[in-house]
Parts: sequence; structure tokens; C-alpha cells
Amino acid sequence: MGAVHIRDLFKSYGAVPVLHGISVDIRDGEFVVLVGPSGCGKSTMLRMIAGLEDITGGEIEISGRVVNDLPPKDRDIAMVFQSYALYPHMTVEQNMGFSLKMMNVEKSVMKARVAEVAATLGLDEYLHRYPKQLSGGQRQRVAMGRAIVRNPEVFLFDEPLSNLDAKLRVQMRSEIKLNHQRLGTTTVYVTHDQIEAMTMADRIVVMNKGVIEQEGSPLELYDRPANRFVAGFIGSPSMNMLEGRIKGNEFIGADEVVIPLSAAPQDSDGRDVILGVRPEHFLLDPEGVGAKVRTVEPTGSETQVVASFGGAEITGAFRERVAAAPGDLLRIRPEPSAIHIFDSKTGQRLSV
Repeated sequence: MGAVHIRDLFKSYGAVPVLHGISVDIRDGEFVVLVGPSGCGKSTMLRMIAGLEDITGGEIEISGRVVNDLPPKDRDIAMVFQSYALYPHMTVEQNMGFSLKMMNVEKSVMKARVAEVAATLGLDEYLHRYPKQLSGGQRQRVAMGRAIVRNPEVFLFDEPLSNLDAKLRVQMRSEIKLNHQRLGTTTVYVTHDQIEAMTMADRIVVMNKGVIEQEGSPLELYDRPANRFVAGFIGSPSMNMLEGRIKGNEFIGADEVVIPLSAAPQDSDGRDVILGVRPEHFLLDPEGVGAKVRTVEPTGSETQVVASFGGAEITGAFRERVAAAPGDLLRIRPEPSAIHIFDSKTGQRLSV
């Protein structure tokens, strides 16, 4: 029903290209997150799906219909914006029911539908309030409710949580995910926050400079990033990167740091590479390599240590309580089975 197929999508503003032939298939009922740094083209693509941006080239299909030339109102989509976009002179009830009113839905049906969705979102007692009388989280729930009452084929979210504080973002992430599980509506969600992407998505599409770098489940991208960009973008704190070369079954880094490998990539002896290690995959080891501590940040559940190691500044995340202070030498080693190796020139992952 609500599948979205994007084929060879191009977008240019005059002579400036923004999207370079994007193709992605979004299955009916799937929750797909488009993630990437600011300016990568993710919001532009979402607006093209919505019909708010013209298509320079390619094709967008929603529920079996090519919608390139259809206006937004005929695409059977509902969009939730970063700015909420609520009418200040309308009550919560009027805001939520406005699209149904424009569709000439019978008043009693509209009222019942709004009441049902308001109950689901915990907005029952706010139906007669105006947006200015609501908190940021409540306004975002109204914006979501306005989209839900339409019962569209596809929900589009454009960075809906970026205006909320950290605690409220966590709460709203959970609410959006629970609503998706309950409704089963195809959802395309744009964010630059990779934690949002990891916690909410069935599938993540990582974009950079107008192209797709990789797509897959959150754990696929986390465990086997296709290239250095994805490795550095997915995960918080981000993956540590060390420059060096392969010698036999060892990585030789700056300051002659030697790191044993469980297996070296094929034909890589003498090759310049980037070795990637996630913070949690550094282990404390009395026989390990010395790392000069710069800062220690105990968080309760773990201790994060920033240190100089192998010619780079690295972050380690340890479950143990680390008794170290700035200037101390901490002995650590990477877990060999969790090491990632990328080509220095292309940035592509080297298979082991």
C-alpha cells in the first residue's frame, strides 16, 4: 500500500547540483531514517517526496503511483515539520481537525477522529487550548496528531525533535516509535542526529554530499560500516581512527605502535590504511600499549577516557571504574575481532 520507490533522483538549484541520482526503495510499513550531516540533501529529498520541491530528474512513486507531477494534497502523505507549523489562532482540536475539514469530512466524524487520536497522544485535556498555552513537547504531539488523523499512506518527518531539550527528545522518540508500531504506516524520517536514527529506524539511509553512502539496519551499519565516512558518522562517541600500515598480521601506527590483527585484509601487506576502533572496544590490559590520559569522564555506567594513542587522540569507553588522572599512562589494547580497516586513499572498507 504505502511503499515509496525513488529512482535516479536528481536535484539542482540552477547550476548547483544537490542530489546526484539517488535510488532507494522503502517498503510498506517500514520506518526509514535519512541521516547525514547538514547540507547532505536529506531534507531536500524529503520535500521532493512531499511535493514541496520540484524534481530535476528521476521518478518518485508512492503506493504504486508516479507522483512527480502531483501536488502535495494529492499524494496521500502527511508531514510533520521541525517548526510544528500550528495555526496560532486555532485550538488544539481545530489544528488537528483542519485537514479533515478541508476534505469536507462530516463534523461528527471529524470530532470523533480527533478525540480518538488525542486520547492516544495524551492530548485529551488540551483540546481547547491554543498553541501558545502548550509546551514544546505538547505542540509536537499536536503536529503529530494532525498528521495521524488524516490516516495517510506515508508519514514524513523533517527533524521534528531538534527544537526540544534532551530529556524531551528521548521521550518523543519513544512516542513516535510506539505510534509507528501501533499504526504500521510507512514512515520516512529525516534527522542529523545519528542516535535518533539508531534508536528509531528499521533501516537507515546514510547520505553525504547528495549521494547514499550506505543503507541497512542500525546494527548492520554499526558493525560493518562500508567506508570511513559511515564509520565516523554512526556511533557516539564516534569511531577512533588511526593512520598506519599493514605489516604481516599487524597494524603499525605512529610512534611505532603495534596492534595485532585477528586477520589482515587480503594483499594488504605494506598498504597504508586507517584502523578504526569503537570506544567500547578498547580494553584495559597491563600488557597493552601506553596511552597518555588527557581527560577522564565518569558517567556512572561507564568511564570515558580521552587519551593520546598511536599518534591520535582517542576515546575509550570502559565498563570498569578507571582510576586514572590527566597525565597518567593507561595500558590499553583494541579487541582484535572488533577492529575495522579502511583504505587510506578511498576510505572504503577492506574485507578480512
